[in-house]
Amino acid sequence: MASEQSTGRSADLELVRFLHARRNQTRPEQVGLTVGTGLRRTPGLRREELATLAGISIDYYVRLERGKETRPSPAVLDALAHALQLDEAEHQHLRELAALAARYAAEPAPPPSPTVRPHLKLLLETMRPNPAYIVGRSMDLLAWNPGGLALYAGLADWPATQRNLARYLFLHPTARTLFPDWDYQVRGCVARLRALAGTDPDAADLTGLVGELLVKSPDFAKLWERYDVVGRKKIHKTFHHPQVGILTLSGQSMHLEDTPGQRFGIYAAEPSTPDHDAMLLLDALSPRSEGQPAAQPEQRQRPQP
Repeated sequence: MASEQSTGRSADLELVRFLHARRNQTRPEQVGLTVGTGLRRTPGLRREELATLAGISIDYYVRLERGKETRPSPAVLDALAHALQLDEAEHQHLRELAALAARYAAEPAPPPSPTVRPHLKLLLETMRPNPAYIVGRSMDLLAWNPGGLALYAGLADWPATQRNLARYLFLHPTARTLFPDWDYQVRGCVARLRALAGTDPDAADLTGLVGELLVKSPDFAKLWERYDVVGRKKIHKTFHHPQVGILTLSGQSMHLEDTPGQRFGIYAAEPSTPDHDAMLLLDALSPRSEGQPAAQPEQRQRPQP
């Protein structure tokens, strides 16, 4: 019973935090309001301004943002999303938080397994020289081929249990020079973690990571407070790699079938280009990663004529 109450309270707070963050980041001029000359205590909308824009009572909105009201109707959610100018992904996240707060949502799924099936490790090896890896839902690096690990320069220096792409982006000294658009990369990273925390706030595989980054990285803490849940992804990503120089690769990430929470990531470059040459060099310079088996295709005898 105590566990259920704790989970429910976490869900209530996530709805409160999301509404508060979005309200603070919506400036009056964005929604057509005239800002007077008086001192405003918040850079964003006041509670009464948002309530008026959404067409709901001020008292009701105050109770909603304070966690006293946990069952907003779909019409109220739609009105708030419109007033806050949420995009479709943010609007859907608001619906999911409201469902959790109202106890309409199903029980959270059990934590995904960190174990990668053997045939997926073989698949990573067959992707060479393309850098490829498998990550868990909280960005733990679960499996990789040599280039997939070496692409994130310096990550191999950390113990395997500490290899997490979010931890790398914020805490590894090489990350800021590896990515020329580091600010863009970390915003997307935090948005992904925020979305997961909103719908599964007590996820054991997430709470420890977030707690660590909140303590160790002021940049992470600042972005976490924003409560962005939509990460914009680039098709092409540029790396200033200390071993092979500058290379721009096309990236693709996809969910793995029958493996909840795990994603497969791979990078590629057009053949006969400097980027492809740099990718080949990176693979050649990278020793085989521990625990990554070499692909051993079955040898078949050709039928005799």
